[in-house]
Amino acid sequence: TVATLLPGAEFSTRAEWPDARRLLDAGATVALSTDCNPGSSYTSSMPFCLALAVRDMGMTPDEAVWSATAGGARALRRTDVGALTPGARADLQILDAPSHVHFAYRPGVPLVEEV
Repeated sequence: TVATLLPGAEFSTRAEWPDARRLLDAGATVALSTDCNPGSSYTSSMPFCLALAVRDMGMTPDEAVWSATAGGARALRRTDVGALTPGARADLQILDAPSHVHFAYRPGVPLVEEV
């Protein structure tokens, strides 16, 4: 079982933020998604959702990135994506930032240089 959190939906609907910190501390596997749709989540920006997860859901930047990649793969029961392992498929990004943590601390700034 994977708890899939949708920061874009909470942001768009002004709903109460789920307590990701409590889930993670209890040992739950967490996934993050944009849930982009015209009714309850108006963003397709995963970097924005990472920033929301850190700011409003109590996740660390590392936890948010893991949840958006490996956690998402686990939610979909996919073993061929979500991690940098031999034989896995991957879309790699080159960032114009010193570290992936800048996704959380610079929302709205285009950090992806190349895919």
